[in-house]
Amino acid sequence: MSSIQNHHHTHSLKDAASLLRSSGRFPDARWCPSPNFGPRPDGSSISLLVVHNISLPPEQFGGPHIENFFCNCLDTTAHPYFETIAELKVSAHALIRRDGSVIQFVSCLDRAWHAGRSSFQGEEECNDYSIGIELEGADEIPYTEDQYRALARLAQLVMTAWPEVTPGRIAGHSDIAPGRKTDPGPAFAWSRFQTMLSTEEMA
Repeated sequence: MSSIQNHHHTHSLKDAASLLRSSGRFPDARWCPSPNFGPRPDGSSISLLVVHNISLPPEQFGGPHIENFFCNCLDTTAHPYFETIAELKVSAHALIRRDGSVIQFVSCLDRAWHAGRSSFQGEEECNDYSIGIELEGADEIPYTEDQYRALARLAQLVMTAWPEVTPGRIAGHSDIAPGRKTDPGPAFAWSRFQTMLSTEEMA
């Protein structure tokens, strides 16, 4: 990347991160507001990014079911599995679909309900200080190139907007809720993601 391109890259990343910090909205994400959120506790600061996976029905991709689930309007007659989760009230800040498109459900300034009982480096209640991003996927099914790229882009934005989030403070759901959660699973290539995070072209 030339110095001119790199300057433009840095400038655009900082501008987008500034907008994210002030508005809580990811650029270019489709807004699909979930009622499942609340305010972050007074004094909390965003210092963690949590990577999840979700697929509804399990290991099936596409369709409106994830959006409907996060918005409390899942059609329980569409699949038997849905009856087992119909009463759950959950959300994430954003979902990355298989094609890399991003849907945002909760402002990053607010507390989404994605982590549940959780702890990171001894600090409980990760929802209070984290941003949760779901990948449409399953533990044993490889994620797409588009998803890695989109996740790296969002992570760079988050790290620029909230510098307390560092590469070492990006965790899987399984890392903050061991024994209870397994996502994003062995199919998620952490080394590949971390490499993409550090490349200039990703922002």
